[in-house]
Amino acid sequence: MKIRLSVLGLFLLVGSILQAQAPRVIYSEPEKEDSRRTNFEILGKLGNNFLIYKNNRNEHDISLYDADMKLTERVPLDFMPDRVINLDFISFADKIYLFYQYQKKRVIYCDYVAINEKGRPMANPVTLDTTEVNYSSNNKIYSLINSDDKQRIMLFKVNSSDPKKFFITSFLYDDSMNLLTRNFTMMNMEGKNENFADFHLTNAGELVTAKYTRAGNNSDFITGVNMLVKHPDSLGFSIRNVDIGKQILDDIILKVDNNNHRILLASFFSRQKRGNMEGLYFVNWDTRSNQKISDTAIVFNDELRVLAKGSETNKKTAFNDFFIKNIYTRKDGGFAIVSEVLYTTSRYNNFNRWDYMGWGNPWMGPMNYNYWSPLYSPWRMPWGRYGWNNSTAQRYFAENVMLLSFDRDGKLEWSNMIAKNQFDDESDNLISYGNMNTGGEVHFLFNTFERRTFVLTDQSVDATGKITRYPTLKNLDKGYDFMPRFAKQVSARQMIIPCLYRNYLCFARVDY
Repeated sequence: MKIRLSVLGLFLLVGSILQAQAPRVIYSEPEKEDSRRTNFEILGKLGNNFLIYKNNRNEHDISLYDADMKLTERVPLDFMPDRVINLDFISFADKIYLFYQYQKKRVIYCDYVAINEKGRPMANPVTLDTTEVNYSSNNKIYSLINSDDKQRIMLFKVNSSDPKKFFITSFLYDDSMNLLTRNFTMMNMEGKNENFADFHLTNAGELVTAKYTRAGNNSDFITGVNMLVKHPDSLGFSIRNVDIGKQILDDIILKVDNNNHRILLASFFSRQKRGNMEGLYFVNWDTRSNQKISDTAIVFNDELRVLAKGSETNKKTAFNDFFIKNIYTRKDGGFAIVSEVLYTTSRYNNFNRWDYMGWGNPWMGPMNYNYWSPLYSPWRMPWGRYGWNNSTAQRYFAENVMLLSFDRDGKLEWSNMIAKNQFDDESDNLISYGNMNTGGEVHFLFNTFERRTFVLTDQSVDATGKITRYPTLKNLDKGYDFMPRFAKQVSARQMIIPCLYRNYLCFARVDY
């Protein structure tokens, strides 16, 4: 009897420990004002409050939630003008910067205001810049980026009225929004054949991007790349040829590695026009010497191809639907590249990855100013870059996630894959994944379709590439559809995930 009681006590103890360690989910109550059409931004945690921006038509509010995700106050942003074109946020430990663009008559304004932990302005809004235009537009003119340490903030705009010459105006600020430099730069372009990659800001205040060339008119493959670096005290960009060799690239992803003073450039590549994805190409670019230190072209072997899509698929086409989503860097110089299977089907059209890439230059348009949007955003989807994601007859797919880890010299250390099979019609809000970094591992949260309903699933990967499949999260109430792609980590052990409940927008906090 004593042995049985001891064993029973051991099981109860282990069960209580596992239950204590299991993530906990806390839901907010749906508000009648907030529907699936509500625009929102999870701002973060300030003090004891969780702040979430919401927009319904011309109404702008910041909702404050307490530790139990109870709405304590909904603060109206009365200072906002009627016609807001775009908003950006930068969150700090004690404040949030809100940047917003709006038009009055023929002038586009860009203002900013600091918000405190109670969701209220800390001072009156300040106009940072204005631009006179000869049209009425809903497209933003100004773009905002910040360094990883948030000590440098840059506002910039691109005048693309002349397809042969782009004019870039940039404003560099410190973390207190003191203006450090203002620059006006002219960039020679080759019309529709040249594009910019995503723009980045280093901790030293250097503006970094890549300018790449697509062969032919409206072509779909990259044949040349230049690295562009602009130092805070320089008037123009330093332009250096990357020399990609014979690789045909399909997309350019950049990552600033401040710890190792470098820029990583990565892309899938093919050996022929509109060919299958043969491998992964990446460049190690040193920011101090402003030159390429090394480049590597890894050809996918059969083992990787089977890992990516399974043994029953055509090995040659295994990576044709993969798109790079993130590049993670380590202090020792190593890095990991995360990619995901993403594609669409339609009763009217059948597009492949080359069609997404070659839809056209996103800069070109009838306006004097066009805008750049941060393509490195974790929300980005290949079909949403140039006007897709608007067909009611489309089905969206997000499937396996491939994880590849490299040492500082570009040698493959390990590879692994998170298996999933997601799709949805008319919208991509419920597919793909969100990340939660708990220090020792990175969690991937995504929906799986079980018994005609979406169930939030949690898998993690550690530094050695080991994948852990966790049990179903506790307190997953029925009727809540999670949108993990829009989730945001708000503390070391907490993240907030937006969800839908009977077509009403609400939010769930997950505590690890």
